[in-house]
Amino acid sequence: MNWTGRPHSIAAALLESGGRHAIVDPGPASTLETLRAQLQTRGLAVADLDAVLLTHIHLDHAGATGSLARENPKLRVYVHSKGAGHLVDPAKLLASAGRLWGEDLQRLFGETLPVPAENLTILDGGESIAVGGEKLDVVYTPGHASHHVTFFEAASGVAFAGDTAGIRIANGPYVMPATPPPDIDLVLWEESFRAILERRPAKLFLTHFGFAENPAEHIAKFRERLHLWANITEKILRSEPDEQAALQLFLAQTQAEMAGYLGPEDAAQHSFTAGLPLSFLGLARHIRKRGKAAN
Repeated sequence: MNWTGRPHSIAAALLESGGRHAIVDPGPASTLETLRAQLQTRGLAVADLDAVLLTHIHLDHAGATGSLARENPKLRVYVHSKGAGHLVDPAKLLASAGRLWGEDLQRLFGETLPVPAENLTILDGGESIAVGGEKLDVVYTPGHASHHVTFFEAASGVAFAGDTAGIRIANGPYVMPATPPPDIDLVLWEESFRAILERRPAKLFLTHFGFAENPAEHIAKFRERLHLWANITEKILRSEPDEQAALQLFLAQTQAEMAGYLGPEDAAQHSFTAGLPLSFLGLARHIRKRGKAAN
């Protein structure tokens, strides 16, 4: 989607079968023109789409959905039940995103329009969706977000994993967590890893960015780094009470670890795509909630 002019940050997937067309995670409203241009290369327009399949409702994945539904009123939108209300009325979603992104919200994500309730098909996991002659199974995969699902395309063996399997740009050497507030839960994330691996997908499609080969190896690397980052965050929170100082320590340590795998340009691309400061905020929130529950 060439988000903010950057290639390899946000990917949308076009599914075509039997004259039917669906988009998995259309991206933010700020990249609508890119989406239209990419559809046009396939001889398609927004009016030709039958469905949008949302792994979750975060703006970088789903923000364009309301605009697409306004342009194409017959569009069917598949979304988990815990995220559906925020598509119909995005006020709370936008308020939360505004607290995280501040003045950059509009520039990064554009105008997020509501989706009419009548366009929604509600998912809880366990459903199957037909796109022409192809079938996609829906599995509930929280951890990154409480409303996250993964779509498994049976014929190709592709798992459209959203952010449940992290960030890996063009099957590169570094698998990076994205852990923004407010829903990060490492216990639920472990269950989601198992749910994906039980399906034995041939490859993963990551919104950030592209196909990842060898899903078992990929998830093993991602799990290891996810827990590494959680441990880094927990140690910092114990030693540094000041939030801004703690954030700077987290950035320094994770960026140093990243530098062992990536050059400066690629590291900056990963950090921007993941919203690295937000990853600290999400992990810190999870660790503090876990501590309160233990007490």
